[in-house]
Amino acid sequence: MRPLKIILAVVVALVLGGGVLITKTYWWNSWQTDSFQSQFDEFYAVPDPIVGEVGDILRQERAPDYDVKDGEATRILFVSETEAGEKRVSGGTVWTPTKASASAQDRRVVAWAHPTLGLGVSCSPSRQSELNLDPAGIVPGMMAKNWVVTAADYVGLGTPPQEQTYLIGQQEARDVINSVRAARNLSDGAAGKQWAVYGHSQGGHASLWAANTAKDYAPELELVGAAAAAPAADLNATIEQQWNTIVSWVIGPDVVVSWRNVYRNLDMSIVSVSESTTSAQSTDCNQTAGIFGLLRTELLGQNYFNSNPLESPSWAKAMGEQTPKPPAANIPIFISEGTADEVVLANSTAALQVQWCKAGVDLTMQWLGELKHEQVGVASAPAVTNWIHDRFEGESTTPNCSIAPPVEPYEPSVAVPPIPSS
Repeated sequence: MRPLKIILAVVVALVLGGGVLITKTYWWNSWQTDSFQSQFDEFYAVPDPIVGEVGDILRQERAPDYDVKDGEATRILFVSETEAGEKRVSGGTVWTPTKASASAQDRRVVAWAHPTLGLGVSCSPSRQSELNLDPAGIVPGMMAKNWVVTAADYVGLGTPPQEQTYLIGQQEARDVINSVRAARNLSDGAAGKQWAVYGHSQGGHASLWAANTAKDYAPELELVGAAAAAPAADLNATIEQQWNTIVSWVIGPDVVVSWRNVYRNLDMSIVSVSESTTSAQSTDCNQTAGIFGLLRTELLGQNYFNSNPLESPSWAKAMGEQTPKPPAANIPIFISEGTADEVVLANSTAALQVQWCKAGVDLTMQWLGELKHEQVGVASAPAVTNWIHDRFEGESTTPNCSIAPPVEPYEPSVAVPPIPSS
């Protein structure tokens, strides 16, 4: 696929303008994949067999390029597992506060769940050439609060040849939770058992799934709350509205590559391109995937899907199963969304708000007005940090389900079963 992508990159550059930037972006991603990433291959090599318990650290090394104010970064490879109990590994990063503190032992832990990045090796957060997995700048503020921050890459991302697990909720939740266990296994991290989870976009999906599974999966840990910014949560509403847009070219191949490993009978006839094209497209990081998606939709008039996936029984089943269910009422939830979100459309989050409030969830909603998808991740950070602080301190929550969402909740065009409570 490389020659075709070179041609497409040039065409996009000529048609859209900004040719230098677009072409440099493509070549930069290619260079990362082919050259820069080779230095990490040994560290991220998957052991055969994988030994140890979930949360065990197989390898660790200082990552000084990822250091932040008042915090040191450690790159890790740790043990996770599938829902069936099969051992897997995930890469990740752990930040440990460096400021002297009287409360250096049993530090609170925040698990950061990253958004969609693409499935290529070079897209993996802990394998980047510079720190870009904290666009909201949350880590320095959390270091100042003496919290440990851990960030899983998720199984499969950056650790070939493991299968990809994009938007597979049970797997994301396990990886997030096991990253907290891994932080507790660092010799000098002093991470305690009390923790919170915060994610953006795909990471919001992971965060909400972790809220559902943490109590049963990790009873030795104490989850105080889960926060999500622009979460990819109501998958029926999101996929039905985005299946014939540029967004489908960014997330569609990632979904197909990952979901067909779990749903063997997934209807592939609704995908407009070949399996090889899907696989190649899934390895593009977001910016490159967006460029080629723009070319295909706007210039070639080609959608990634031939039809609405919600109309396919196998897809509807998968989408329903991968949509997070309302957590128990004793797990506080914070969700932030912007009314101008062009990826996770605001009406889908509004639908989630209505459904979860009816289910009795302890939900605090933050509607940010005319902000887009990436902006929500940045703008929500101060409120989320303060909300997590209050949860750690045992303060009472202030759910606001009595306030209606500012946009009309989405109603799917195809009848789908109601979302049951956990």
